[in-house]
Amino acid sequence: MDAELKARAEKIKVIVFDVDGVLTDGTLWFIPTGKREDGFISSVEMKGFSAHDGLGIGIGRIAGLRFGAITKRSSDTVAVRLRDLKVEFIHQGSQQKMDAIRQIMQEGDVTLEEICYVGDDIIDLPAMRAVGLAIATWNARDAVKAVSHYVTSHAGGHGAGRDAIELVLEAKGVLADAIEDYLREAGGVRDIGHGVQ
Repeated sequence: MDAELKARAEKIKVIVFDVDGVLTDGTLWFIPTGKREDGFISSVEMKGFSAHDGLGIGIGRIAGLRFGAITKRSSDTVAVRLRDLKVEFIHQGSQQKMDAIRQIMQEGDVTLEEICYVGDDIIDLPAMRAVGLAIATWNARDAVKAVSHYVTSHAGGHGAGRDAIELVLEAKGVLADAIEDYLREAGGVRDIGHGVQ
């Protein structure tokens, strides 16, 4: 990791994700549930989320990172997933993402330099241009990659969020310890001593 990227990532306290195309692959599934009284067809929206990203958020939280999500759409599916992941700052229905960023700054008592934003499309550009660390997903639009400080090796919905988390934790020098702490907390590791075979 180059020195400028490391310096930016070391300052990060909050990682904020776009949802569609970042925490999901961007596909929107609509299941019809019947006709409403006004004649329109009602539906349930479904999305798929990567378990890798969810585990990454757990590791990041153990290391002291805080998390947020800003999405233009409003979805019960997103609300359920973000609640399950204990995401602290949730802003749905946010057309102007910088308004949500400013709220996160107030709620979280953080500066722009201490925020990382992970995006994939042009609606994310204002936030990405403003924050301390802008990360584009591997499948992001070219205009988004052009303003980013880092492009993930995985696509949205396939571990891009985890890539961003691990980059920040690696820059801070705490990734390996955070993973071990997560495993201990999850009950998956017994302290048997290093070097024992």
